[in-house]
Amino acid sequence: MKARTRARSIALQTLFEVDMADHPAVEVMQERLEEDPLPDELAEFVRQIVFGILPNRERLDEVIARCAPEWPFDQIAAIDRNILRIAVWEFAVADLTPLKVAINEAVELAKKYGSDSAPRFVNGVLGTLAERENDIRQSFHQKTVE
Repeated sequence: MKARTRARSIALQTLFEVDMADHPAVEVMQERLEEDPLPDELAEFVRQIVFGILPNRERLDEVIARCAPEWPFDQIAAIDRNILRIAVWEFAVADLTPLKVAINEAVELAKKYGSDSAPRFVNGVLGTLAERENDIRQSFHQKTVE
């Protein structure tokens, strides 16, 4: 597994546990990084993802829900929900990752951690989100500035 993919994997595991068990994010992330150590710059990437997403979860979820209307958001598997949050945050909020890379990485995480149908679902939702990339980016940056 590529280094940044490993970092995303640790961020995903952290976000999933926080989502499901409401454990403190700092503690969960530290445990995951102790179990699977990363170089400092990749550990920082994990921190950026986790602490970039957590305060924006509601807004990210609203954006995702609008692009997956046939799936009530609370019925999307928790692992898929967090994979989608990571991808949207990376390409539209933090502007850290090119769109196609974020989608490819999300699909890879879905293959590894999701159900058999997860990769296709994640790819489909992100494809719809990609069509609205500029609107999503503007809505996040506009609310940040206000």
